[in-house]
Amino acid sequence: MPSSQSPYSETPEPLTYFVDGMDCASCVAKVERMVGTLPGTEDVKTSFTKQTLTLHLDEAQTPRATLEKNLKALGYTPSLLQTAAPPASQGHHDHTAGAHDHAGHTHEVAPAGTPWYRTGQGRLVVTSGILLLAAWLFGFIEPRFATAGYIAATLLGVWPLAKKAVASARLGDPFSINMLVSLAAIGAVAIGEAPEGAVVVFFFAIGELLEGVAAGKARAGIQALAALAPKTALLVEGAGTREVPADHLQVGQTVQVNPGARVPADGTILTGTSSLDDSPVTGESVPVTKSAGDTVFAGSINTDGTLTIQVDKAASDNTIARIIHLVEEAESSKAPTARFIDRFSRLYTPGVVLVSALVALVPPLAFGGAWHDWLYKGISLLLIGCPCALVLSVPASITSALSAGTRRGLLIKGGGALETIGSVKTVAFDKTGTLTAGKPNVTDVLGHGLDRTEVLRLAAAVESGSSHPLAKAITQAAQASQMVVPPATDAQALPGKGATATVEGRTLSVTSPRHAATLTTLSDDLSRAVTTFEEQGRTAVVLLDGSAPLGVIAIRDEPRPDARAALARLQDLGVKTVMLTGDNARTGQAIARDLGLDVQAELLPEDKLRLIAALKAQGGVAMVGDGINDAPALAQSDVGIAMGGGTDVALETADAALLRERVTGVADLVALSRATMGNIKVNIAFALGLKAIFLVTTLLGYTNLWMAILADTGATALVTANALRLLRWKGEPEGAPTPSAASPRIA
Repeated sequence: MPSSQSPYSETPEPLTYFVDGMDCASCVAKVERMVGTLPGTEDVKTSFTKQTLTLHLDEAQTPRATLEKNLKALGYTPSLLQTAAPPASQGHHDHTAGAHDHAGHTHEVAPAGTPWYRTGQGRLVVTSGILLLAAWLFGFIEPRFATAGYIAATLLGVWPLAKKAVASARLGDPFSINMLVSLAAIGAVAIGEAPEGAVVVFFFAIGELLEGVAAGKARAGIQALAALAPKTALLVEGAGTREVPADHLQVGQTVQVNPGARVPADGTILTGTSSLDDSPVTGESVPVTKSAGDTVFAGSINTDGTLTIQVDKAASDNTIARIIHLVEEAESSKAPTARFIDRFSRLYTPGVVLVSALVALVPPLAFGGAWHDWLYKGISLLLIGCPCALVLSVPASITSALSAGTRRGLLIKGGGALETIGSVKTVAFDKTGTLTAGKPNVTDVLGHGLDRTEVLRLAAAVESGSSHPLAKAITQAAQASQMVVPPATDAQALPGKGATATVEGRTLSVTSPRHAATLTTLSDDLSRAVTTFEEQGRTAVVLLDGSAPLGVIAIRDEPRPDARAALARLQDLGVKTVMLTGDNARTGQAIARDLGLDVQAELLPEDKLRLIAALKAQGGVAMVGDGINDAPALAQSDVGIAMGGGTDVALETADAALLRERVTGVADLVALSRATMGNIKVNIAFALGLKAIFLVTTLLGYTNLWMAILADTGATALVTANALRLLRWKGEPEGAPTPSAASPRIA
């Protein structure tokens, strides 16, 4: 249908639907397969956490009405949402509660607090159960009534499944789980086994209900994030405040946060000092005291003092929104194991149907077997072959692990990254801002034919526009001395080397001693000072006027308090550690010696890429960093891990992020990955092992239809329960000893 004739106009913006009922892994797979068969669909993303479908749709090839009709045919109710809506501000219940007919849906998500028996699936289970019980009771009075009751219970339960099975077949998925159960139930009635057919449908409905409840538990931690940010904020206007919706706040506005209230937006404290509980956002268990100049997160709890905060990010871009966005992206990034299971199940299910047909037909036709007995066994095999548990085995574990990790401040962008982290052989760390706190201080300033205060003043001017931690240390030292820093023009960063700018008519640069050595020759006094500083673990930078050295500044960045414990844990896990730094060799070696790991120093960004490639050849490698210079290495490594306080570039490039800014988070990621993969292996063993046992016992005649459906429902329950154990994953206990730092000496 041409777009001009379509009831909807073609839009270049992505369409986002709330898909009522699409809240489990198998539901998502069903929707994805259907959408994949439609021409003109691109960039398809699904989220069962928020039950959304997002895609670009060429309505000249597939009208929007066709997409919506197909979704309804599968048993889901689509509702078009506003495009580009803030991810943190829309809870799916806000626009769906009581708005849709849920009849026939599986895994319906009702408004919070709704009892399971009031959901559509719950009502189906209760009704089927009542009919089943009534039929059983009538069996004591009049068997004919009992048979009619069993048939009614079977048909009632199988009707919505059959409708979805036919729709799935029409849309390219003939061997769906609904098709297998429908054939088995109808076949049971056809061969005079209506009681067992009714039990099959009843147990399958219970399994679907339990799966929906379990999926809800796995989603709960992620969905709760959307409710963390308060709905209103106190906007400061003149001498007073006015209450406004929090999602209407604009960057640059000022808000007041009273004791006991939640912070309404990511921002910077302007006035006040208070302890803030960041645990709802980052998982950090200990309240942190913050004052003017410190950053705060939306959703954090202000425990004691009154704060005024400048809004730095809009609601759609705050930390909570970014976490939710990352988790949604993670769901669409399947682990290699999950992709394999998906491919396997697409062959497995048709294979089960073929084997079932052969078992039902070959013995009676070729060997004179009893039709009833072999048809019964064939129907049982259909139920045993349902791939519910197998399909759930990976995504259920991955979802639980992602939720558990998020609660501990570990953001992982997908099952692929989660699976890979646990198998890496080496973890490479950047130094500044990663192994060290990223808050260096100037400890010494030496002038060469120039007063040291002048050296600091000019260096601060060159570095005034830079966000590099060393540059900030220099500018903060100048501010602390209340210096008037002159303006700089033509400022330029020299990656891995330093910075240059024009100050007071002179071309000045602040560079590493190694780069300075390529431009000039340092005096013996300056060379000895540089060597001494570096051997003490300090970073030395040289101020140059053209090629003439004006002085040296020494800067010290202390290791993070938990760095040593984190590296020890990684070594206990059998993972090698190495530090990759652009700093000089002596400083790098001093820090590495203190922490107990190998080091490669004086590296430019391209050198880090070369070393990452070499480490990849020896096995998987994870790179941990926080700066712009780290982004290429993060992208090239098997798994890139960004510290939460790092640059946006590093966070976007990385496969995982540590919101707590603790190095121990790296070891937690490895441990979580290994726990998840162990959980998945147990799930697959449950799913296949239980079915193998029932396959043999059914062919030998030891098990019947209701036991066969228990093989499917039971395996699904075991897999789901085992996956939910990951929600209780806590990692290692906190509390690494904090080394005392020597007081810096300001020259």
